[in-house]
Amino acid sequence: MSEEPAAHPRAELVIVTGMSGAGRTTTANVLEDSGWYVVDNLPPRLLVPLAEMAGQRMQSGGAIPRIAAVVDVRARGFFAHLRDALEELRRLGWHPQLVFLDATDEALVRRFESVRRPHPLQGSGRLLDGIVKERAMLADLRSDADVEVDTSGLNVHQLAQKLQPIFSPERGPKVRVAVMSFGFKYGVPLDADFVFDMRFLPNPYWIPELRNFNGRDAQVAEFVMAQEGAPEFVDRVVDLMGPVVAGYVREGRRYVTLGVGCTGGKHRSVAVAEALASRLQSAEVSTFVVHRDLGQE
Repeated sequence: MSEEPAAHPRAELVIVTGMSGAGRTTTANVLEDSGWYVVDNLPPRLLVPLAEMAGQRMQSGGAIPRIAAVVDVRARGFFAHLRDALEELRRLGWHPQLVFLDATDEALVRRFESVRRPHPLQGSGRLLDGIVKERAMLADLRSDADVEVDTSGLNVHQLAQKLQPIFSPERGPKVRVAVMSFGFKYGVPLDADFVFDMRFLPNPYWIPELRNFNGRDAQVAEFVMAQEGAPEFVDRVVDLMGPVVAGYVREGRRYVTLGVGCTGGKHRSVAVAEALASRLQSAEVSTFVVHRDLGQE
């Protein structure tokens, strides 16, 4: 087998996998729109030949390829070979980035029911049986993922907004930080690497003149950040993320999600998420904000 890719560490290879119904099609579209060459439903055994073709293109003077392959349970028996393919790619000098898309069982059931399609593993059983079987099959793979994205509370447009900074061609900051506000009553984001609880601050909901505004509005943001402990909290999180970002750079990890929660995801978490994103932005870190539950009420 050819080992040409080992001489081309700058080539980029993303492998997208995860739960059926969690947003692989949207992810593939975002990658294509960002200039990636995307291959959907690729049998894992073809990952190495695909990489070798990219290496040959580079040797002949072509542009550095940015390749994405969507691999999932539709490949059936081939799926078991994915881990072997990843190990072989690494042996050849490639650094594939594994992106795992996930969502709660409830969210997946709603999506399959809305399109009236069976789960690919459900067979003659229930829809939930297929989801449970797939989740068990992917458990080890999920733990190996470089990037995990929880799509449970996101519509197609919100998911695209969250994915674009991950795959954008921009070269500069070494780590991308997603700061996600959320409401605890809607559930904690599955993909949050850090979760912070803003319910220690007074709730603007109980102030009539602030209730109908949200944390992006100046009057609410000023109120939240004027509360005892709020500025100190932001300072401490910024200090905390310093050594974390340095460690991620050393380990080659490029993406991290900070979850910032309050009761409903409208006032306190939104204001603090905006403040954190602004403070964390630097030469080493690019930040973007996702307000998952804003507009739920």
